[in-house]
Amino acid sequence: MGHSIMLTSEPAATTAHLKSRFLDGLPPGDLKVVLAAARHRHFLANSVVVNQGHPADHLFLLTRGRARFFFNTREGKKVVLLWLTPGEIFGGSALLSILTPYLVSTETLKDSVMLVWDRATLRKLALHYPRLLGNALLIASDYLAWYLADHVALIGQTARQRLARVLGCLAETIGKKSPEGFEIDATNEELAGAANVTPFTASRLLSEWQSHGAVVKRRGKILLRFPEKLDLHSA
Repeated sequence: MGHSIMLTSEPAATTAHLKSRFLDGLPPGDLKVVLAAARHRHFLANSVVVNQGHPADHLFLLTRGRARFFFNTREGKKVVLLWLTPGEIFGGSALLSILTPYLVSTETLKDSVMLVWDRATLRKLALHYPRLLGNALLIASDYLAWYLADHVALIGQTARQRLARVLGCLAETIGKKSPEGFEIDATNEELAGAANVTPFTASRLLSEWQSHGAVVKRRGKILLRFPEKLDLHSA
């Protein structure tokens, strides 16, 4: 687990306007009880919060910052998966009746604050408030839909199409809107991993798109200016 700092208190503003699918539909009184059962934790940027293969004994809800899933292969390759923004959860396996390992690792990309429920507390809450379990199942269904779309793209789309799809998805989820377009915090290597292409291919395509004015490459960032110029149907 990465370095973290336990917070003894957290400003009410952190959760006052929090929107999360995991908490969706809970009446105010029930929501208050669920939030009161969580601990607030602060994680520095680039901290590994959970490790794949470790017991899934906590569920985390990101309230501030940014994180992402990744998977380490047996060969030691790091495969970048979904990016997470405030309101999203990870560690949902902690809800299961049998203690199982985390399927993937999760790391912070920025200094982040999270609500954390231990497994025993979480399962008691789910029994009292079934809406939590229902919401978690909906989120799991969304993850499965994402995986299915990603797998279909891998076998049915070109490298250009996959990388364009990743840029479009990141613009919608973590992109910072500006008058010039969407600024995305991602390196060539991270984009290559997410699109299942080589870093060389990602660099070549980004350079081509930059020459057409579709993107602007910056240090550790990509400015997506004209998504329509990525030409998804090209080979």
